[in-house]
Amino acid sequence: MISKKGKSLCFFSAKGGVGKTTNLLNLAGIFEQLEKRVLVMDLDLYSGGVAAYLNKKGDKSIFHMVFDIENGSYKNINDYTTRVDNYIDIICAPVDPRDANKIDAKYINFAIEEAKSKYDVVLIDTNHALNDVNLTILDAVDKITFFITNDPIDLKNIRSLLSIFDNLNYGNYKILLNYSRDPFKTYFSFFETRKIINHHIDYTLSSDMFLKDMDKMVMKGAIISLDKKFADVMSDDYQTFVTMATDLLEGNN
Repeated sequence: MISKKGKSLCFFSAKGGVGKTTNLLNLAGIFEQLEKRVLVMDLDLYSGGVAAYLNKKGDKSIFHMVFDIENGSYKNINDYTTRVDNYIDIICAPVDPRDANKIDAKYINFAIEEAKSKYDVVLIDTNHALNDVNLTILDAVDKITFFITNDPIDLKNIRSLLSIFDNLNYGNYKILLNYSRDPFKTYFSFFETRKIINHHIDYTLSSDMFLKDMDKMVMKGAIISLDKKFADVMSDDYQTFVTMATDLLEGNN
């Protein structure tokens, strides 16, 4: 009997502070509405914020999982997950960033494959370093989504990064332009942004996603896309997330 495997997607960027974590969780909320079991793996090993955002405190993290894999004591991925609700679980980043230095990248692929064997969707948050762990993640996942803003430094960085990815023959990535990160700083038009990075832009999140009371939602640990008003109030952005989810599930290029 052939076991069914889930789909995996990581969010990556050329710099921090572009909205990856918040919107990774928003995408998880869309998959929940599609009744898909989701695992969010926080592999931003030094400063992961998924658990903090959700007001969760896991007893174990990805550090413990990799440690047990390495030492032959791993049994089940559920020993390392923390429940968010009936559809979403998370694996936390290490609480002590010093533990991040002890994680051997060669076990990350096994961890992702284990996650895919138990969940419909595996969503992976990363930092922006091109280190061994992140390169392993990028090789292992089914899809990569680059998060960019229209900040000049970000665009210069992403242009260089995309050149590297093309040289490495990564063809499984898409680009999301997040206008909500700095809605009052419209440096470039959509056309100019596309020209600067010399690449097609697949998805956009509008400035409507910038919420004045975002801090309050974070303090509550609320996933925005699970708000009943989200689909009506932010219909274009809701559709963007639905398209992203569909692209992953159906394997669209």
